[in-house]
Amino acid sequence: MKVDNKTISIISFTIFLLVSFGLPFYSFEGYSIISNTTSHLAAQGSPFAWLMDIVFVMLGIMAIIVTYNTKVLYYQIIGGLFGLSLVMTAFFPHAPLVGNIQANVLQDQIHSIFASISGFSFTLLAFGHSIMNKGRQRFWGIIIVIIAIFISLAMMILPTFMGILQRFMFISAFGWLFFYMESPKKYKIGGINES
Repeated sequence: MKVDNKTISIISFTIFLLVSFGLPFYSFEGYSIISNTTSHLAAQGSPFAWLMDIVFVMLGIMAIIVTYNTKVLYYQIIGGLFGLSLVMTAFFPHAPLVGNIQANVLQDQIHSIFASISGFSFTLLAFGHSIMNKGRQRFWGIIIVIIAIFISLAMMILPTFMGILQRFMFISAFGWLFFYMESPKKYKIGGINES
């Protein structure tokens, strides 16, 4: 039985929702969906951190596949950077938020770098999409850029709400990327007449 990318996207998105909203009940004491991010679920020493790491890897790989399949070089490069940086956040976890765990500061710093690259490259992807497209695709590209920038700023200004804000950003970002985004045919490698 052949499974298409749309089905894998649905499965990946569903697993993300289940883990990001369900794992907090099994993570460290005091974890809050409202104030703690998904990176905190995968932080050094967090219970079942490996589950969130798998989700980061899965989402990153799907982002690479989806953007590669557009056959548009801009999407492939920027989307590939986005997906790869998201995957790398799983291999370099956030500093621990639980007691009695020795922090690996280097891993935390590298995690921050990849998380920043991930956010920046996704915003670039949506921005480029809004420029290359027309109509609804352009409109939703602009909306996604606004959401990404607004939520990033809101997370800095209102850190007590960063967990729920980040989840909303992830839902809108991956919902758009996996289920709505369509690349413009005129920019495809090989041109419009490609079969």
